[in-house]
Amino acid sequence: MSEPQYKRVLLKLSGEALAGEASRGLDFDVIGSVCDVIKKCVSIGVQVGIVVGGGNFWRGVKDGGDRMERTRADHMGMLATTINALAVADVLEQKGVDVRVQTAIEMRSIAEPYIRSRAIRHMEKGRVVIFGCGTGNPFFSTDTAAVLRAAEIDADAILLAKNIDGVYSADPKKDPTAVKYDTITYDDVLAQRLQVMDSTATSLSMDNNIPVILFALKDPENILRVVMGEKIGTIVKEES
Repeated sequence: MSEPQYKRVLLKLSGEALAGEASRGLDFDVIGSVCDVIKKCVSIGVQVGIVVGGGNFWRGVKDGGDRMERTRADHMGMLATTINALAVADVLEQKGVDVRVQTAIEMRSIAEPYIRSRAIRHMEKGRVVIFGCGTGNPFFSTDTAAVLRAAEIDADAILLAKNIDGVYSADPKKDPTAVKYDTITYDDVLAQRLQVMDSTATSLSMDNNIPVILFALKDPENILRVVMGEKIGTIVKEES
């Protein structure tokens, strides 16, 4: 088997993806399939950090709307990410993968507090580290948290596993003429207001020059394909 192209990756899993077709709650068949592939990545020496979203339970500003104070609504979203982190950790452990959950808001009874050096040490020992609670701050998305953690742990790439197979010039569900990009620059994503990540996350990845690879989680094997360097989905990076 050839060597993986990326030695340390930050995998972003959306909450909606973990819910499968139901879009709410947890689909353990989906989670199990994803964890099978994560185990394969670890077995070939890839160091894996994971940031999970919480949209399958609660999306702060979207679900809170005008009915809740934004900070409190976002805090509820952080708790939702922790539920997902614990679920993914449990499935990984059932499959024999060493895993640690770290949260940006301290929950010492159920997870380690986020400490950068400890997270890196865990990964160097072959453990998967799952980061919960986003950045620990309201007004920041879990996509921004993914980029932040990727920068902090010196990840080679950010893997965005979503419900779409790449970056398009427009919403392919609404515009049949939408074109899928194989490669696109951060500047173009921002200028065209493409929905890869929010602008804060995109700017942060650009400032730290971390390539972002967006691909469909419908086939979890795509995670391994990306790690091995296959051209899957869309790569967002600086101009060559």
